[in-house]
Amino acid sequence: MNQLEVKIMGQGYLLGCPEGGEERLREAVQKVDAAMCRIRDAGRIKARDRIAVLAALNLAFELAEQPPAPTALASGEEPHLSVAEHATLSALLSRLDQALGEDGRLL
Repeated sequence: MNQLEVKIMGQGYLLGCPEGGEERLREAVQKVDAAMCRIRDAGRIKARDRIAVLAALNLAFELAEQPPAPTALASGEEPHLSVAEHATLSALLSRLDQALGEDGRLL
């Protein structure tokens, strides 16, 4: 396992990375850094931990909207979330919005 030094919102991190996974990890770091910087630059949230949680939730929500990779489709999995899963996700996002208040609207 290799170690990769990266920066997210200006803070350095030393991350473990499997052989050959450096490019994928760098792409993931770039997405996380961009998501966190967008939230920070909106100016309403200052705490890094809140920014990180909101960025993680936003990225997870975006990922849930994407169709599965072709390998998942080949294995017979559903290509989209079910109605119940959409309802559950919507309810969760609504509860998070209420808990976070106006300063932390997810979407």
